[in-house]
Amino acid sequence: MNDKLYQMNYKLLLPLTEILLSKGVTYSEISQILKQVYVVVTEQKLLKSEGKATTSRIAIITGLTRKDVAALRKVPLEAQSVSAKYNRATRVINGWQEDEEFCTSGGFPAVLVINGKEKSFEALVSRYSGDMTSKAMLDELKSTDTIEIVEGKYASLQRRAYLPMGDEDEVMNILGLDVSLLIKTIGHNMTSEKEELRFQRKVCYDNLPLECLDSFQKMVGEDSQALLEKSNEWLRQYDRDVGHHKEKGSGKKRAGIGIYYFEEDVFEEV
Repeated sequence: MNDKLYQMNYKLLLPLTEILLSKGVTYSEISQILKQVYVVVTEQKLLKSEGKATTSRIAIITGLTRKDVAALRKVPLEAQSVSAKYNRATRVINGWQEDEEFCTSGGFPAVLVINGKEKSFEALVSRYSGDMTSKAMLDELKSTDTIEIVEGKYASLQRRAYLPMGDEDEVMNILGLDVSLLIKTIGHNMTSEKEELRFQRKVCYDNLPLECLDSFQKMVGEDSQALLEKSNEWLRQYDRDVGHHKEKGSGKKRAGIGIYYFEEDVFEEV
């Protein structure tokens, strides 16, 4: 491993290790997961390039023993976790803000009667959540203070985005999914031609006073939310699962954008 690759891995693993240690995950546990990931990725690449993947070939490429590889290939893989609850809740909230049927004449999210066939929370969930029931969605959005129940029969949207703050398992799912998507984009850009590069940008200054950050974070939140809503409206018209939009086309892709704010201390070098 050269120095640049070493530094890249070191920086990548620092924040992840902080999280793992806070959750009591030991080195032996994470090393076992890493072994399995190496086997899975190598097997997939061999199948794609050569049409077959033997235990010996995987052992040679990964540096693991044949015994380890053989044992790991027998471990059943769980289906890819895309955090369905997170995706469905986000689609419901976006639909509530953008679908004219569930908005006021002024374009704001309407206060919806909970039950009913038309212009209701039940109808909203039916259109945007897939197979999640309106009762389950109602309970989830209440638990995260995303909605408020009015007079026991109306639902009022209180937040413009779904943040599962009280559900640690869901936050861990989001961490795994969102970070992996960012890494995939960077990895794609490392190996692609100029015309195939995906959008990847960052703005960063490293000598900022603490006093300016509140204003900056507020501006970023407002402008980013507007961009996300515009992107959501554009993508929604093509998604086969959403409402009356039934674009046919070919293939099945997941695509979107992710925006995040970061902040950290800068230490002077001695």
